Amino acid sequence: MPVAIRVIPCLDVDAGRVVKGVNFENLRDAGDPVELARSYDAQGADELTFLDVTASSGNRETTYEMVRHCAEQVFIPLTVGGGVRTPEDVDRLLRAGADKVGVNTAAIARPEVISEIADRFGNQVLVLSADVRRRRDEQGRVVEGFEVTTHGGKRGTGIDAVEWCARAERLGAGEILLNSMDADGTKDGFDLELIRLVRREVRVPLIASGGAGALEHLAPAVEAGADAVLAASVFHYGELTIGQVKDALRAAGHEVR
Repeated sequence: MPVAIRVIPCLDVDAGRVVKGVNFENLRDAGDPVELARSYDAQGADELTFLDVTASSGNRETTYEMVRHCAEQVFIPLTVGGGVRTPEDVDRLLRAGADKVGVNTAAIARPEVISEIADRFGNQVLVLSADVRRRRDEQGRVVEGFEVTTHGGKRGTGIDAVEWCARAERLGAGEILLNSMDADGTKDGFDLELIRLVRREVRVPLIASGGAGALEHLAPAVEAGADAVLAASVFHYGELTIGQVKDALRAAGHEVR
């Protein structure tokens, strides 16, 4: 049985507003998170991902009140990430209305937190959020391989991205949100090489993120191995609708929800 492909709008939130930039820089306002969440639910989005994009770098907790308001307004699964450090943070987010929780920086700092969360709440709750960029040499030239970053792509870790995703799966991550920091906000298409490399090493669902700009970008991401496609600015600014994306995927021969 083929897996139905999910279409997921992403709400990047800073100081209570949805924002979007290029490579997580030059953020501009894109609207009210609750209003956008309600709109995407009505359009037929399969899930919503809600990321507090400065929670880790600003050492702030995720805005639980906003999560609560979004959960009251929408009736599709809600994934929340940003500033999640402990199982207690996960418990609080689930009680606020989240269905799944994304972990990035805290897992890199202490990988065992993945197992702690999965053991307590189940693998299906835990999404590894991997912000990945291509490796570069000292002169800034792109070289072979990918590394994981933290703090909105601002800090490299030296950790091989493909190995990290595979390790996170072994530790209990139930899903991987694979975000190309090089492609993020560029609208030039997904990093298909990155998707293929990670797909070869993991069996859990893989969400492709970073680079969606046109309908023709979606099917190649699925064919590279993604189980879901995530986008932000093309939805927020009305360039594409959920329905158009699903129609394009169907036309390419893929089953959608």
